[in-house]
Amino acid sequence: MESGGYSPVKRGASGLSLVVGINKPAGMSSHDVVNRCRRIFGEKRVGHTGTLDPLAKGALLVCVGPATRLDPFFTEHDKRYRFRVSFGIGTDTDDAAGEVVKRGDAPVCVLDEEYAERFVGDLVGKHKQIPPVYSAIKVDGQRSYKAARAGKIIDLAPRDIEIYEARLESVIAEGEDGLPAWDVAVSVSKGTYIRSLARDIGNMIGCPAYVSMLERTQAGSLDLAECVTLETLEERGIAAALDPVRLLGFRFVFADEATARAVSNGSPLRASECAVFERRRATVAAELCACTAGVRQSDKPLMSGEVISVIAENKLVALYEYDETRRALMPRCVFALGVSRGRDS
Repeated sequence: MESGGYSPVKRGASGLSLVVGINKPAGMSSHDVVNRCRRIFGEKRVGHTGTLDPLAKGALLVCVGPATRLDPFFTEHDKRYRFRVSFGIGTDTDDAAGEVVKRGDAPVCVLDEEYAERFVGDLVGKHKQIPPVYSAIKVDGQRSYKAARAGKIIDLAPRDIEIYEARLESVIAEGEDGLPAWDVAVSVSKGTYIRSLARDIGNMIGCPAYVSMLERTQAGSLDLAECVTLETLEERGIAAALDPVRLLGFRFVFADEATARAVSNGSPLRASECAVFERRRATVAAELCACTAGVRQSDKPLMSGEVISVIAENKLVALYEYDETRRALMPRCVFALGVSRGRDS
């Protein structure tokens, strides 16, 4: 480690509990990023909250230490992507990493910008999508990609997805692969495969297609703009930590000393004794601006099953769930070592 950089302790239990946003480079797997973070922080317990394909780049949330227990609360979020769909070739993985299995001339309409813009706009809505065969979905207890590599025939069931927004960014007459292509930006529901979307776009137009570039620009509340490269993380270490309370998006309670003791014991909290707060602004740009950041007491009643973040000494110390029948907040996840709220709390 260069002088002046972050110096981690020996890998094990580091005493750290935090979340960081990584701008994953193309060519690394999400697991590769996790291993790099383990080395940087000297911590075994590191996990990511949403796989990015090796050829994809962009926003990847990584949890360190006890904060890895937050993983289930981050995986259900919607996503935003930028991608390039190239027309005229189909691959077995539906992206540039696969072997070419189909070829076909792209119709002239793909170079018509007005047609392309209208076509992409019409993608908005609910769809049934068949995931790529080379995916992490389990079939009969085995990962689909492992079964496919073993030569087994995979029959994946269609999944319900939704495209909230779809915008054409540009039409490219000849990309780096020599094929006509579209650059597209989308906002999609969890579980949407962009590789399948590119494949299906080609099928609808009448020619094979695949993803030749993919970048995740947002995962839930994590924006690419607040993510750091692995090189920057090497230098900054824990200074790169983000606020999990903001990223989770739940309403929250500030625990006084007595409440914090009750939380540390995993005790229920009387809802009538808990003032619930919410953020004034939702976007990261607004949150990071001192003139607009802040919180306010919420005037909305608690909803049955609602998850609430509990803050003590400026750390996330627990997640509680409202039980309407008991009129109490019940513990879902308690952190003996509170999760750092980082630089943007």
